Amino acid sequence: MAITYEPIKTCRQSGARLGLVHTPHGTIETPAFMPVGTLATVKTVSPEELKLMDAQIVLSNTYHLFLRPGHEIVRRAGGLHKFMNWDRPILTDSGGFQVFSLSDRRKIKEEGVEFRSHLNGDKLFLSPEVAMQIQNALGADIIMAFDECAPYPAEHGYVKQSLERTTRWAERCLLSHERPHDQGLFAIVQGGMFADLRKQSATELTSMDFPGYAIGGLSVGEPKPLMYEALEETVPLLPTGKPRYLMGVGSPDALVEGAIRGIDMFDCVLPTRIARNGTVMTGTGRLVVRNAKYAEDFGPLDPACTCYTCRHYSRAYIRHLIKADETFGIRLTSIHNLHFLLELMRGVRQAIREDRLLDFRDEFFAAYGMDENGKGF
Repeated sequence: MAITYEPIKTCRQSGARLGLVHTPHGTIETPAFMPVGTLATVKTVSPEELKLMDAQIVLSNTYHLFLRPGHEIVRRAGGLHKFMNWDRPILTDSGGFQVFSLSDRRKIKEEGVEFRSHLNGDKLFLSPEVAMQIQNALGADIIMAFDECAPYPAEHGYVKQSLERTTRWAERCLLSHERPHDQGLFAIVQGGMFADLRKQSATELTSMDFPGYAIGGLSVGEPKPLMYEALEETVPLLPTGKPRYLMGVGSPDALVEGAIRGIDMFDCVLPTRIARNGTVMTGTGRLVVRNAKYAEDFGPLDPACTCYTCRHYSRAYIRHLIKADETFGIRLTSIHNLHFLLELMRGVRQAIREDRLLDFRDEFFAAYGMDENGKGF
């Protein structure tokens, strides 16, 4: 298989696991956070800066690259790695979540999904076969099966119908995947908030023996306790010898709680999205640097942080840049937030090595100002 998982250690205190995901472009230490580079770039941050933070893998999106510049252009460039000058692992999402979020622009059929581009209204079509064709052209190390992401809340009957279609589509993805030798295809477990449906989806998909499994349909508006409950129902149903990926999750509390529940990989646009609004994560909680009280604060965003931003620039300067709509300001907040989450995951991995991840969680939550349900972020 192109993708393999090597277990290293299980935390005796929490049951969380430390491991290595081996890919054609390098090895990922897990649990890991993956910065999101939707359009073949992590917004405002260069590949070189990501490497300085030791980001081991980035994520790009099939739907957006399909629309522009087009997967054939990326293929002719030599694949996504060469196109974006990134020689470490890449994961591409199938585009399913983006298509299904276009609720007023798409029509779901068994064959696939008809939708209109959010850019110009053009009528387009994505199916399992087309999603595989696009991702084979992009050349990412890990690619995702095309799935239907049910909304929250949704009725049991609808979610059951949706997950069964996802299973059929996953089988079609397997059959149309042209590069299993150098691209690992992950299936996506659906089932909403229903334990019986999560079990059905996991059972059906694991019988097909994919190289890895993602958990989808979470972090879509449900309360976090419900998300954690769904993880507790789902993760034990997945193979222990393969990577487990929780899609679209990136708040600090959810990263820690997800790792405790056995997740290996996470991704989310959160750190760069909130950075563009002048919001940063620090070891003592969230800080909105654009607020007036920081106009004459000449200290770093986080005195304990070692990122490029905190080593060189003050809150006052960054606030000035953001208020003046200077791009450098959001570059600095984005660099800081990504560094913060990557450092958090390094701390999680070290706590697993030391069999103290539950203690680490309690200490981190107390310092950050979060309660046991993550409130306060």
